[in-house]
Amino acid sequence: MTTDLKKTPLYQTYIDQGAKVIDFSGWALPVQFSSIKEEHNAVRNEVGIFDVSHMGEIFVSGEDATKFVQYALTNDVSKLTLEKAQYTTLCNEQGGVIDDLVIYKLDESVYLLVVNAGNTDIDFDHLQKIKGFNVTVENKSSSYGQLAIQGPKAREIVQNLLDVDVSEMKMFEFKQHITLFGKDVILSQSGYTGEDGFEVYCKSEDTKMIWDGFIKEGVTPCGLGARDTLRLESALPLHGQDLSEDITPYEAGIGFAVRPLIDEDFIGKTVLKDEKENGASRKSIGIEMIDKGIPRTGYEILDSDGNQIGYVTSGTQSPSTGKSIAMGLINKEDFELDKEILIQVRKRQVKAKIVKKTSFK
Repeated sequence: MTTDLKKTPLYQTYIDQGAKVIDFSGWALPVQFSSIKEEHNAVRNEVGIFDVSHMGEIFVSGEDATKFVQYALTNDVSKLTLEKAQYTTLCNEQGGVIDDLVIYKLDESVYLLVVNAGNTDIDFDHLQKIKGFNVTVENKSSSYGQLAIQGPKAREIVQNLLDVDVSEMKMFEFKQHITLFGKDVILSQSGYTGEDGFEVYCKSEDTKMIWDGFIKEGVTPCGLGARDTLRLESALPLHGQDLSEDITPYEAGIGFAVRPLIDEDFIGKTVLKDEKENGASRKSIGIEMIDKGIPRTGYEILDSDGNQIGYVTSGTQSPSTGKSIAMGLINKEDFELDKEILIQVRKRQVKAKIVKKTSFK
């Protein structure tokens, strides 16, 4: 591994715990601590912890902060409160997704955008180029650590460590200035696994203490491998595969993150308003293999006559069911639930069918 990879505050912890470390978007990150299947099942059945400190934290502040994020992002930020965050996208003029992210309103004129690691510099550059607003845009990623505690037992464990009640927190609700292991954190009810859980934002230098505290509570350390199989079973899109600057939110099946019919203008509105009213030309689908074979990203999707109708965006073998599953992007007119299709797996055409993405786990 090259030595110029970025490292989170827990890099030495990975090494000490014998994790398998890989290059992920220019970061040295653990793909697994024990095995992907063990870590996956720990999150599905009990509780696991992920280091996601590689994620980017971009702050927008100033007199026009609300107007700025309303223009830059696709969701309706007027729905935000000081305790309610939001999933949204950053799009280009063609409606393509530059990034998907979560936005937090920390004060009346201060917003935190939590963006994907590989897109942090791209997003920051894009936001800085938006003119006409009295705002300050700052990339503070290096100052923050982020941990995700996920699984059906996550809420119980987190609650036992806090003096405040989190038993009724709902998805994307958050609390600021929470004391956890003696450290000041932001606690968000969110995650990327399809399970109950929380994400903790802390000072970079506090990350290891909080991680170690959860490990002592019996929480299973988990790597990128399980994170990917968990999110795919839950049909959560990954930017760079299921989302890209060439794929719109409506094509990707995340139209709920777009508000094209409100009065305010925003980047990509013209295209996205048309797709809302008339439908997108492509559709994200769930795929389940009938024949043996694992559908990988980029594999061609064919109709029963062998004509290409789309491509696989993400695929894996589900640790929960043992089935080979995938998400794909196909022409809208070729969509039909339970329709038999073919996946070009290397030199073989392998039978599969279109299924609901909610059937993966």
